[in-house]
Amino acid sequence: MVAGEASGDLLAGLVLDGLRARWPDLQANGIGGPQMAKRGFQAFWPSDRLAVHGYSIEVFKRVAGLLRIRKQLRERLLQERPSVFVGVDAPDFNLGLEAALKAQGIPTVHFVCPSIWAWRAERVEKIRRAADHVLCIFPFEPALLAEHGIAATYVGHPLASVIPLQPDRAAARQKLGLGLGDDVVAILPGSRQSEINYLASRFFQAAAQMLLARPAIKFVVPAVPNLRSQIEAIAAQAGMAGKIQIVAGQSHTVLAACDATLIASGTATLEAALFKRPMVIAYNMHWLSWKLMQRKQLQPWVGLPNILCRDFVVPELLQDAATPQALAAATLQWLDAKGSAKIAALEAQFTALHHTLQRDTAQLATDAIQKIIAT
Repeated sequence: MVAGEASGDLLAGLVLDGLRARWPDLQANGIGGPQMAKRGFQAFWPSDRLAVHGYSIEVFKRVAGLLRIRKQLRERLLQERPSVFVGVDAPDFNLGLEAALKAQGIPTVHFVCPSIWAWRAERVEKIRRAADHVLCIFPFEPALLAEHGIAATYVGHPLASVIPLQPDRAAARQKLGLGLGDDVVAILPGSRQSEINYLASRFFQAAAQMLLARPAIKFVVPAVPNLRSQIEAIAAQAGMAGKIQIVAGQSHTVLAACDATLIASGTATLEAALFKRPMVIAYNMHWLSWKLMQRKQLQPWVGLPNILCRDFVVPELLQDAATPQALAAATLQWLDAKGSAKIAALEAQFTALHHTLQRDTAQLATDAIQKIIAT
């Protein structure tokens, strides 16, 4: 198995639960993180080695190292010939590796269909060459892949089984030392170094402006431990030192506790939707990466909640539009709507989405993998 970044590590860990239940003596190794390690996974390299952002400068600086890791892993796997290779997300790394293994007769499964329905549609040919089977986390994906002759199974989104249908806001607030009547905004600028570089300052400047309008707002930031000191420094530069609560991890607790969240586009936005929380989605990246992404974008939405609901149910402020002023104004509109029909309608949409995504992912994924091994 190869899983990239924290989100891939979480997904792979849940699948490993199903695999170990089916095969107690399973041996699993490759590239992974702490969630996989808890399930007895042996990591030759840690998953965070695969964490990259954008297309251009950021990637070019690390491409040689990534290619070297992939070459070494490919040679090792071709020699050891595992029963199956499961690539979890990280398509830029995994699809090329899977294609090489598949060509040599090693069964390959790719977990999480690359978002060919959103952008980079040319990846469908890479998927066909690389994967014997694709495990899909969104219900519309298998039919789309079938149009291109690619076998796939909808396994649901694992997060929909991890996150409760009715989050306990009171318990989360008690855990974080927040009052039931507080106005609480969660700030999630991302878990990658580059996201912190491009977004954190804008988010904290927006928080400073929100405080001017509502001095009693409580801000909570779940921080990746190795980025916490940098986040604290950026907050201080924005004049927010001592005015925000930074906690180590606990993003789910923070999302459960908040009234609204200012959040970086990515998997965290789906988590926020599953917690039924209003959000403002933002993103900013290197200008060249942005230009390249715009040319390949196939849908009007970027945030997962909007893509899945097929509508702008929450605002998206991207690149130059993600100014502190605009971010603050959009977030305050959600706070002003507390208890309104607008919030109730959004919660109903997110609840319906939750039901759609909730499946026994570990079982369904294990069943599909077993069939691939047996063929």
